[in-house]
Amino acid sequence: MFGRLLSATPAETALAIFAVAFATIAGAWTFQLLGFAPCDLCFVQRYAYYAGMPLALAVAALARFSSPSLVLRAGLAILALMFAANFVLAIYHSGVEMKLWQGPTACAASGANGPASAADLLTQLETVKVVRCDTPALRVFGLSLANWNALISAALAALGARAAWRSA
Repeated sequence: MFGRLLSATPAETALAIFAVAFATIAGAWTFQLLGFAPCDLCFVQRYAYYAGMPLALAVAALARFSSPSLVLRAGLAILALMFAANFVLAIYHSGVEMKLWQGPTACAASGANGPASAADLLTQLETVKVVRCDTPALRVFGLSLANWNALISAALAALGARAAWRSA
């Protein structure tokens, strides 16, 4: 099957990218509904999927209507770049989870500026729930969701780049 995908038309490749992106984001929503709260970095990593799905459908539609090769190549290249950037972000998030480097302050349990008073601290404790970026909410087959996102984003980036290159 993977060999077939490597020789697929631009429309087939774009539809495959859409299907994988949709399945990935549906999985993320499902885990969220099951109680595994995403952190700020998790939410940011979803942007590539939210933008990539409609773009992939647009590329598939344009390919079906025999759009110029340059247009299809540009769409596939943009998809490849979006998912390559998401791969980099997922690697960053994976490094934060492994404590290789510090994550953003929005993902920390406490910010640099603490509460002004004990009453403010109590109010924050009652109202603010910080989901830490350095602690995976879930591991599937030993990999965190950020690790899985890195693998999926890399595959989608490679698929898009190969299709853009082959469409020449």
